[in-house]
Amino acid sequence: MLATKQIVDIAWNKKFVIPAFNIPYLPMMKPVIEAIRDENSFALVQVARLEWEKFESKSLKAVRDEYECWRDEKHVRLHLDHVPALDEDAKLVDYMPIINEAIELGYDSLMIDASRLSLEENIEVTKRVCDVAHQAGLACEAELGAVLGHESGPLPPYDEIFASGESFTKVDEAAKFVAETGCDWLSVAIGNIHGAISEATRGQTKIAARLDIQHLKELKDITNIPLVLHGGSGIRNEYIIEAIKNGIAKINVGTEIRQAYEKGRETGDIEAGRKAVYLKTREIIKEHYMISGTADIISTAGKE
Repeated sequence: MLATKQIVDIAWNKKFVIPAFNIPYLPMMKPVIEAIRDENSFALVQVARLEWEKFESKSLKAVRDEYECWRDEKHVRLHLDHVPALDEDAKLVDYMPIINEAIELGYDSLMIDASRLSLEENIEVTKRVCDVAHQAGLACEAELGAVLGHESGPLPPYDEIFASGESFTKVDEAAKFVAETGCDWLSVAIGNIHGAISEATRGQTKIAARLDIQHLKELKDITNIPLVLHGGSGIRNEYIIEAIKNGIAKINVGTEIRQAYEKGRETGDIEAGRKAVYLKTREIIKEHYMISGTADIISTAGKE
């Protein structure tokens, strides 16, 4: 079986993308995996710490157990998304027990997010987690720059965020960060934002973000590793396609499928929510990212 790192490397080299679908509600697992399989695509399913803290994914083990019910190794792997060192509520997180639990449970890859810390602290934390992940044979994703959206309170106007570029991943810092941490994938800030997670805002339509493709090209050239786009929901397709051509090998998708599930189950019918997730996931794979059939590409490349 190909490791997740090998699969993402294949996508990066062949210039297609691996979507990573977040599972904030356990009943979403089945329709997401079925949609990926029915498009003969490949994707990750993933859970972030905030999704068992603030939604209903319950725990790392609960997500792993649900994944095991529907696993399909040709089409899917299980990823641990955002484990923050400092969370969206500005609270320090005891992150190593979470990382170690995911490894023990059999997660296929993982992420540490120390992006709210200083550069040097981010490097220190990320290297510590990367070393542990690599000893277990797993790829480790990290984040540099500020991908906003999870913080409490309203964001500044989006046009101000984009025009200033102040929260973007800095090119010189990215070179230093990758060299000193040994991270396998880097989540970058190039205009993308996360979906809101507070009770007051989580149901709102997500801001239509833009991407600075020239800035992305510079990050690609300086890091020479697969780059990751968080906050993939709601970005116009032309930006996504250009981003994939210029270094993005993994895209996180949360808001679109979460809101589809929440709307579908408004009447209390979980199966209606599941159907909505299935249809939305297939739409994203086929029409947004145009990656139907990538499971066969990966299988063929893995035999070369």
